[in-house]
Amino acid sequence: MKADSKTEAEVMAVLNKMSEAYASRDGEGVLSVFAPDSDVVMYGTGADEKRIGREEIRGQVQRDWAQSEAATLEWGWHSVSAAGPVAWAAADATFNVKAGGQAMTLPGRMTAVLEKRGDRWLILQGHVSLPAAEQAEGESFPA
Repeated sequence: MKADSKTEAEVMAVLNKMSEAYASRDGEGVLSVFAPDSDVVMYGTGADEKRIGREEIRGQVQRDWAQSEAATLEWGWHSVSAAGPVAWAAADATFNVKAGGQAMTLPGRMTAVLEKRGDRWLILQGHVSLPAAEQAEGESFPA
């Protein structure tokens, strides 16, 4: 069910906090939006980017920063739905990355499942990735 405007704003505030902390390379800020549970999951674009638990997520973020000079994540279109203390979100994203001296702007996608604990929404499961560049528009599978 579509989230009410208050829930939508709170969930988007969590995602914005994550992207702001990511851009400023604030590892503790990034981790603060994830649940402290051992089974919290974050998927990324790379084949090896399945991170389970906050320490693995920390390692992924540190790897991203070690391999880039700058990186930002901006949200575009988004949808937030909720039922009780659980919310799920999907958003289009734009990655602005400088890596190896080269600036890149890449289209991205994000999905997340959050749970409200007390007065805070926390990410339990997230997925940020890039669409398959080798897959032509209108085609269901990469060529």
